[in-house]
Amino acid sequence: MSDQRVYNFAAGPSALPLSVLERAGSEITNYRGSGMSVMEMSHRSKAFMDIFQETQDKLRRLMNIPDNYRVLFLQTGASGQFSMVPLNLIGKTGKADYAVTGNFSSLAYKEAKKYGQISLAADTGDRNHCYIPRQDGLKLDPDASYFYYCANNTIYGTEWDYVPETGEVPLVCDMSSDILSMPVDVSRYGIIYAGAQKNMAPAGLTVVIIREDLAGRELPNTPLMMNYQTMIDKDSMYNTPPCWCIYMLGLVLDWVEENSGLAGMKKLRDLRSGMLYDTLEGSRIFRLHAEKGSRSGMNVTFRTESDELDAKFVQEAAAAGFVSLKGHRKVGGMRASIYNAMPVEGVEKLCEFIRAFERAN
Repeated sequence: MSDQRVYNFAAGPSALPLSVLERAGSEITNYRGSGMSVMEMSHRSKAFMDIFQETQDKLRRLMNIPDNYRVLFLQTGASGQFSMVPLNLIGKTGKADYAVTGNFSSLAYKEAKKYGQISLAADTGDRNHCYIPRQDGLKLDPDASYFYYCANNTIYGTEWDYVPETGEVPLVCDMSSDILSMPVDVSRYGIIYAGAQKNMAPAGLTVVIIREDLAGRELPNTPLMMNYQTMIDKDSMYNTPPCWCIYMLGLVLDWVEENSGLAGMKKLRDLRSGMLYDTLEGSRIFRLHAEKGSRSGMNVTFRTESDELDAKFVQEAAAAGFVSLKGHRKVGGMRASIYNAMPVEGVEKLCEFIRAFERAN
């Protein structure tokens, strides 16, 4: 087995910054002279409470989170939020609007229907989710308790390039796959949530940023662990939180800060995705799934004219050190996930490989 690190294009769990892994490795058996690993610590110990608070403070600073928002570190997985959001918010009017632009928003929409009257504000399934609806194409109900959308669609490779205008209706956004990749105006949202395993930390942590006035309106049958107010009251510690993942998030946030913060991440994401899209656009054998104007800066979906050639590309790419490029079964072809931790050099080399593959085939 080679000890050489590969370029990991997995959609999640995905690559973490090498310096973060090395720092975690250096502290894994003895965290700052405590004589133990973060994985062994009581979540009530001073050492861990400091990690917890520092990580929250760093996220608030990096994302410029206003004072009337709370940051929660939960274990639901982003998919757990498909239930948690309607359970906590839909009670206001019994109605909500959902934009279905990919797999995860579709699952969220189906789950929400258990709890109230859910309207489709948009559905891009008519063209296999290759585009993002424009503002004037959204069917909005001013009486909705909230409007729900998923900012970036990992499977189809599309991403919202604007924040929907919904008037007084609070925005709920699943930002799992593009959070921390660019500056965001948190004050425009009611709730932002993200599974950590793409841009933030290892799998097991879900970050929720919630405007305080939206908590405390849960349906009467809301399970204890699915209640935002419970989690706010206990500062995410009603039960043992995902300690190791919170610690790792803190290290990733340090790395983001060292690399010019969210403005720096945006610059890198534009550089990586621009390079890859230019290479694929100029190709004679590859074609892109997502339409121009709707393309993701995080997940680039593409294919050739045949499944056999796609399989050959994935196989030869893996042999050359570019792993996890196989597309999701719903789209087929290939998918290159180029999250924050992907070095620019990894995308440069992938572009070289794409051009070489094209010449050979």
